[in-house]
Amino acid sequence: MTIAFVFPGQGAQYVGMGADLAAHYPEAREVFARASAAAGFDILRLCAEGPEEALRSTANTQPAILAASLACLATLPIEPACAAGLSLGEYTALVCAGALSLEDAVRIVRLRGLFMQEACAGRDTMMAAVLGLSGDAIAALCAEHADLGVVEVSNFNSPGQVVIAGDAAAVRTVLAAARERGARRAVPLAVSAPFHTSLMRPAAERLAEHLERVPIQPARIPVLANVSAAPVRGPAEIRRALLAQVASPVRWEQSVRAMHRMRVRLFVEVGPGTVLSGMIRRTVDAETCHVDDRASREAALSLLAGRPVT
Repeated sequence: MTIAFVFPGQGAQYVGMGADLAAHYPEAREVFARASAAAGFDILRLCAEGPEEALRSTANTQPAILAASLACLATLPIEPACAAGLSLGEYTALVCAGALSLEDAVRIVRLRGLFMQEACAGRDTMMAAVLGLSGDAIAALCAEHADLGVVEVSNFNSPGQVVIAGDAAAVRTVLAAARERGARRAVPLAVSAPFHTSLMRPAAERLAEHLERVPIQPARIPVLANVSAAPVRGPAEIRRALLAQVASPVRWEQSVRAMHRMRVRLFVEVGPGTVLSGMIRRTVDAETCHVDDRASREAALSLLAGRPVT
């Protein structure tokens, strides 16, 4: 069976993530220790104890989710055929593939979170999920109301689940129009910036010089890039993809379909939560499991036991 590892992005965090595995597996504790040294603060303590407000701060959230996901990964005795991650999770996938070191990934995502947070400071922005309309239909609605301000698709999550973001007035107008066109739900999201839109270009510009200095190795396995939903392996194309995804929509649905075409039939969600698993099951006919504590790890390994891995 062909297996992919997938890694969550911002929003998956919760107080306690990674703590169970760190308490019982030295390899998980080592990941947190290395990540904490690179970040300059105790990531395990933040993950295990919070407070939630500090964990939600973007500059903390991104290295914390990355470290918690890699701590889960460290306990798995399996190499996947390919990997992908949602937004921030793309960095985790690249560490999994050997393209980035843990320490470099932690340092760069901490800067990425800070730059994204500051890109629209003082501007009235929002993100919202729209359920029940196609990505093309939502993109057309955004184009119709672009005169009101920036409003763009930021995430193609799964069939009928699209996230839009931009200036708050324009986003609210598109949400109202989506409801009129038959959307089942249109839900504002509790996030601090309009991620993966053109409003993030200042963050991309600031990140570029730092990314240029980060050593990137050829990936051992293909990593599906958010910006293109295509596999990347070479250092130059990885660097371009990481920079482009800051201000471009996340093509998660398309990435899942691409992995399915690569014969992936089991997706293992490695890290906090099960959001990706739900998106994947709504997109393709495949099995999913997740690993974020001892119980889920044992269940995942039981599922894999006796199955040939290709």
